[in-house]
Amino acid sequence: MNPTDPAAAEPSAPIIIATPAESARWRDPALPVGERVADLLARMTLDEKLAQITSAWPRDGNDQVTVAPEDREHADTGAAPARDDGLRFRHGLGHLTRVFGSAPLGRDAGVARLIMLQDQVISGSRFGLPAIVHEECLTGFTAWTATVFPAPLAWGASFNPAVVRDMAAAIGRSMRAAGVHQGLAPVLDVARDARWGRVEETIGEDPYLVGVIGTAYVQGLQSAGVIATLKHFAGYSASRAGRNHAPVDIGPREFADVILPPFELAIAQGGARSVMASYTSIDGLPSSADAGLLTRTLRDEFGFDGVVVSDYRAISFLHSMHRVAGSPADAAALALRAGIDMELPDQACYGPPLAEAIMAGEVAQSLADRSATRVLRQKCELGMMDPGWSAIPVDAGNLDSAGLDPPEHRRLARVLAEQSIVLLANNDRALPLRKDVRLAVVGPLASDPLALFGCYSFPRHLGYRSDSEEIGVAAPSVLAALRTEFGDAVAGYEPGCEVRSHDTSGIAAAVAVARESDVVIAVLGDESGMFGKGTSGEGCDAVDLRLPGAQQDLLEAITELDQPVILVLITGRPYAIGAAASRLAAIVQAFLPGEEGGTAIAGVLSGRVGPSGKLPIEIPAHSGSQPSSYLHVPLASKTDVSSVDPTPLFPFGHGLSYTTFGYGSLAVHPAAPGPHDQPDCVIPTDGAAEISCLVENTGTCEGTEVVQLYLDDPVAQVARPERYLTGFTRVELAPGEARRVVFQLHADRTAFHGLDGTRIVEPGLIEIGIGGSSADIRLSGTLTLEGKQRVVGSDRVLTTPVSVSSPGAPPLPEDEK
Repeated sequence: MNPTDPAAAEPSAPIIIATPAESARWRDPALPVGERVADLLARMTLDEKLAQITSAWPRDGNDQVTVAPEDREHADTGAAPARDDGLRFRHGLGHLTRVFGSAPLGRDAGVARLIMLQDQVISGSRFGLPAIVHEECLTGFTAWTATVFPAPLAWGASFNPAVVRDMAAAIGRSMRAAGVHQGLAPVLDVARDARWGRVEETIGEDPYLVGVIGTAYVQGLQSAGVIATLKHFAGYSASRAGRNHAPVDIGPREFADVILPPFELAIAQGGARSVMASYTSIDGLPSSADAGLLTRTLRDEFGFDGVVVSDYRAISFLHSMHRVAGSPADAAALALRAGIDMELPDQACYGPPLAEAIMAGEVAQSLADRSATRVLRQKCELGMMDPGWSAIPVDAGNLDSAGLDPPEHRRLARVLAEQSIVLLANNDRALPLRKDVRLAVVGPLASDPLALFGCYSFPRHLGYRSDSEEIGVAAPSVLAALRTEFGDAVAGYEPGCEVRSHDTSGIAAAVAVARESDVVIAVLGDESGMFGKGTSGEGCDAVDLRLPGAQQDLLEAITELDQPVILVLITGRPYAIGAAASRLAAIVQAFLPGEEGGTAIAGVLSGRVGPSGKLPIEIPAHSGSQPSSYLHVPLASKTDVSSVDPTPLFPFGHGLSYTTFGYGSLAVHPAAPGPHDQPDCVIPTDGAAEISCLVENTGTCEGTEVVQLYLDDPVAQVARPERYLTGFTRVELAPGEARRVVFQLHADRTAFHGLDGTRIVEPGLIEIGIGGSSADIRLSGTLTLEGKQRVVGSDRVLTTPVSVSSPGAPPLPEDEK
């Protein structure tokens, strides 16, 4: 597919709202936002209010509208405008949907189209109000030629909120400079079943990791002036059997302790300004019609005061799919009462159906006023009600000659890709590879640059095929990157099979190429796509976790050879690779690492890049062992009363390095001054402890260790996970260098929902573990919480601050290495 530009490729002059002749309080930037919005709302007709809580997705090219001059004269009088059914935006508009992400427009053409559309919206509104423009941005600004960053599961594998924050800020700057105001990211669903196609969009299976990394994304995007949208609120990832849109089976404690915390953190510390409601239903109640979730939990408990948007067509689904509404008007009433303020991507329910219901007295107009107020407040905060507003912000900087994929973006994409690659196994130190070995490369993903992209990248989202000549950005495939890294050492390549096909006829050729080599590199995994057009991604769910197509057959065949095999997995979910795992020389996992992913993988294989990623989700030993999670109670562990062993092949948090690390000198003591003569550390149920240790690079090369702090509550009033992550940090170390890592753990971090459903801190013993993964605990200690059981609310401590000492800390004693 080639980019198609309108004839007018150069952007026209930015649209600027002029100061109206008649003074209006809502136009005055010196007044409080609340006063301005109230003044404007009082001037609006019902149709104009409803227009502000609906959207339009202009994909048919029929974008031109006009407005009679006499209509604009009524802008500040409150009089109804003249009716003209040919006016597409005659009452105004709340949101413009996906101006950039719906077709491969060039950068300038996309900006020109956005300006034209805003001109039509402004001309159609008596008040000259523009629309909020929203776009997808999960793996970067979803626009033709924009940087394709790693998918969210790779963010989690990096365990690095700082680089994710920088990435999101870069994405936000590009979006804002192109006139986009809101991004539909991040996804804060906690992975619960790896068969679900949208696992690639999640950050991982641990709520603390998801919350910290997701909050960093929110902070970065909003620092650039672009609204972040938390999705999908809530429970979507726990859909039955991992099927997209399927009902959710989940208990109230699991929902409260696993699903909700990332959203709470991103609101409390990220200041997220928008939330998207989920498609799914829990115990028969659709999230999009759940006032308990969207109002009492989200607004009253979490303190959210932004705008709740629907997922695309989710309000209509209340009628057509959930069947809790008898008509589009009924669906609109349910969603509006529950707390959904904005219908995306169009106005199927909040448009004429809702207007008719309100006029008939079936729905209170005050509910529409409530949502319109929230949307207008957001527009006011964005400066869209100010005189002098322009469609392309004058202070956003220009889209320079580097366009939407500038060098700084590529640098960030490379850093994140490198830090997210996980070395799962390295038997007999097969990696890094020597430059003088003959390499054979096999596997269908090796030569395809699209293999590196997630389903919300622009090419994958629009269904580009792997044989497309253009994908919009430079993205070396793994094969191309290996040839750059190793030169003539790459002696041959055969795909062996296709990603999804079960045809095994090409395996013989791959085996023949492998036999002529010293080392075989097998590149296997996923083809990300949408709604069945892939093996991973939205609507691309799996029945089990066997590698797609004939790839498992290819892997089995080449591991029967004498040559050592290096398996490179490029996937959107974890896969069980079966018995072949024990015959592999090394295994490298990359989670859809973006446009710089091929180069990053080649760098890890050569040793130019030291692997430092850690698994954000466990890798199962058996293809049918889902749903499963490292956050399990002892009853879900291996037992002698079941023939099924759920022990993963590689646990949560696992990842090797080319060096080794030693842990020692664990210290646990109260953070506040007090007696220190207890046999273990004792703090009150509202106190805090300082937990520290030394970490040393005991190998011969530089390396980065992700130090992980886990807690276990061995006796509690309800069944608790055997181990859960409560703190982490990346520590870069030169050979022989040691640093002290200090965690500040508040008692609130042990909180859970007890017998009566309230969140409590319970007195008693807490076991502490520090190590390199959830199964690699190097240091163990205890902490006792003393005093009365304490109920904690939304003002509780949500994070575990961590600091790392400066270089030159004393080395570990030899007996502790």
